[in-house]
Amino acid sequence: MTLEYDTFDLGDWELQSGQVLKNTHIAYKTFGIPTSPAIVYPTWFSGSLSDNFWLIGEDKTLDPRKVELASSSVFPYYFIIVPALFGNGQSSSPSNHTANPFPQIAFYDNVRAQYRLVEHLGIRRLFAVVGWSMGAGQTFQWITQYPDFVDLAVPFCGSARTSLHNQVFLEGVKSALLAAKKIQSAGSKKGGVAVEGTEARTWTDEEKSVGLKAFGRGYAGWGFSQAFYREKFHEKHFGSKDLEDFIVNFWEKWACSKDPENLLTMLQTWQSGDCSLQSPYNGDFEASMRGIKAKTLVLPSKTDLYFP
Repeated sequence: MTLEYDTFDLGDWELQSGQVLKNTHIAYKTFGIPTSPAIVYPTWFSGSLSDNFWLIGEDKTLDPRKVELASSSVFPYYFIIVPALFGNGQSSSPSNHTANPFPQIAFYDNVRAQYRLVEHLGIRRLFAVVGWSMGAGQTFQWITQYPDFVDLAVPFCGSARTSLHNQVFLEGVKSALLAAKKIQSAGSKKGGVAVEGTEARTWTDEEKSVGLKAFGRGYAGWGFSQAFYREKFHEKHFGSKDLEDFIVNFWEKWACSKDPENLLTMLQTWQSGDCSLQSPYNGDFEASMRGIKAKTLVLPSKTDLYFP
């Protein structure tokens, strides 16, 4: 079943880097009615819009029931806006855009586009921004980029600045993916090394298969904790016969459902994450944290390997 969602045209979108992405759009899905308190709930690394739906529903944290605000004084019903990251395959991405190479995208660019979308929807203030993983990174970006626009923020299992250790993890899976195309990484926050005298080309089916499977296997050691594997939760909760069955039918299957260039675009955004790289903070991370005005609940995970 194909997910129905909306898109908002941004036109020729100037990026924080100074580059311009022509004919840009942001994909999004809304729940509830605009007169309810508005919540932005951005997607995470590799996630499609539907991957965010697990928190939305009448029995979930984000309840979008269509009840007018005046009659919902006891129960908090919300207008939920789920925007897709650039590079996720629904918003402008290498897989659906003609730009080659696709430009570098910052968290700043994503949140500025989301702010424009929110304005388009008639929202003048956000009740909250909520996000997980890269969604948490966007949450921190929201409350530093637009500190007077958001009342509450709940970033969980994410960071306001991507740590060196997190960059190293991502560099490993990125290099495994690029190696299938015989390309070396140009380093953290960058793509692959351009080979002089050769033109950028599409991935062959074999390169995609080999590279994405390697990406999935590399990710398997990071997506779940040491305790997960020590307790054999892949067998107890996923029904896998053994470790190899789990890696092939969970991790490789997940990775092979993605577009390699989309993954590289989002990965570059993630590696580059830093809320202080914008005015008025200009690289002063502590100042960016002091600039937060929203009441913020930060939810880390004890066994999280990404965001120490």
